[in-house]
Amino acid sequence: MAKVRVLVFSGYGINCEEETAFAFHLAKAKADIVHINDLIERKKRLNDYQILVFPGGFSYGDDTGAGKAFANRLKNHLAEELNKFFNKDRLVLGICNGFQILTYLGIFGNVALVHNNFPRYLVRWVDLKIENKSPWLTGIKTISLPIAHGEGKFFAPPQVLKKITKEKMIALTYFKGEICRYQNLLANPNGSLKNVAGITDSSGKILGLMPHPERAIFFTHLPHWNYLKEKYQREGKSIPRFGPGLKIFENAVKYFSD
Repeated sequence: MAKVRVLVFSGYGINCEEETAFAFHLAKAKADIVHINDLIERKKRLNDYQILVFPGGFSYGDDTGAGKAFANRLKNHLAEELNKFFNKDRLVLGICNGFQILTYLGIFGNVALVHNNFPRYLVRWVDLKIENKSPWLTGIKTISLPIAHGEGKFFAPPQVLKKITKEKMIALTYFKGEICRYQNLLANPNGSLKNVAGITDSSGKILGLMPHPERAIFFTHLPHWNYLKEKYQREGKSIPRFGPGLKIFENAVKYFSD
């Protein structure tokens, strides 16, 4: 059986493409890192891929707003191809800056990711609850992942927030789980309305989230792995190799492999 093919965007300040492609390789997919210019110049074709990923970073330095300039370039040069891809039985993932790009593309309606309540770039781990059904999140009830952002507060006008709640577009919410308790952290790191950390379109196939699953693919990525290692050894349990984030990538590959 041919491997599932993944296109991971790169270019102009995106800086998480290598880690994201590696996560898909671990999940047994064939991931290609493709510069946006190669799509614009038709050196690569979206139609050759089942999965499209907008990884994290600081596209165009976030100078006009996080993700805005990259989204405008996509609108100006690849709008038709992207719309065709989005309307097929395909999967799309936007991670951190990639989520910001998706919001500027208008995928989720009138929502935004604005400056954190505490106005600085924030790096830490968060605990997340899964709130809806998405091929990306199958079999996951809770998950812990790292964040790294300055504009990650989810915002939407009241009527829009009511609509996305009713249509079950909210995919992940922050809550005080194992790592927040272990590190004595607030559950919601940025002031997101309704504790939203990620949403999907109405189909569940397009997912945007602020946390970075590609930074949690090995057990030793966990901030408390030393504690867990000691705990598991004392309980006679085996030490896992992989971390919680890998499951998200495996789910996407499995969607096309079954």
